[in-house]
Amino acid sequence: MASSFFATVAQAQQVYRIVGADGKVTFSDQPPALASGAKVSSASATLAGGTAAAGLPFELRQVAGKYPVTLYTGDNCGPCNSGRSLLTSRGIPFAEKTVTTADDSQALQRMSGETSLPFVTIGSQQLKGFSDAEWTQYLNAAGYPATSALPASYRAPAVAPLVSVAAAPDPTAATGASPATAASGVMAGTTVTTRSVRPARPAVKPINSNPAGIQF
Repeated sequence: MASSFFATVAQAQQVYRIVGADGKVTFSDQPPALASGAKVSSASATLAGGTAAAGLPFELRQVAGKYPVTLYTGDNCGPCNSGRSLLTSRGIPFAEKTVTTADDSQALQRMSGETSLPFVTIGSQQLKGFSDAEWTQYLNAAGYPATSALPASYRAPAVAPLVSVAAAPDPTAATGASPATAASGVMAGTTVTTRSVRPARPAVKPINSNPAGIQF
């Protein structure tokens, strides 16, 4: 069966460039904690690779959920256009990440071991460079249909940069208290002697630098 060829480990599809309150820059596959009142997209409407799931036929939704496809592209890249055309003409639901900045290139280097494009992931499998025959082989093994099964109403997710710049959360924003007061846990209005406290650095999850490959 096709599923026997694929490992089930998860892989990072989106990278965040987090700028802390102290100016320190870190990278993570998890966004910083959202401030109170922020809107969060429903997880049920999006597959693991960032691909919209609403309206997909059941069998296609099952395959895309197990082996999401993510395409990494760059500007003025002919092979990238060929890879995109193959996925689109075959009706493969996929997310596209662009690699245009130094931060994007650094993240791609950590993910794939090099910066050549196009780069595509099918589940946990990495394919570097475009080869019609090779991409088709892996898509077939994953169980994607040979011809498009996408409904006419399907809309592909918006293209997004590989690295999203995000500001680290302000620990005093929710209460309106000063950093010293927030750190000490003293209620507002209480007279206390305080000293300067450096805001805590947000914890980040390291990027998976070596997703498991699939062996045929």
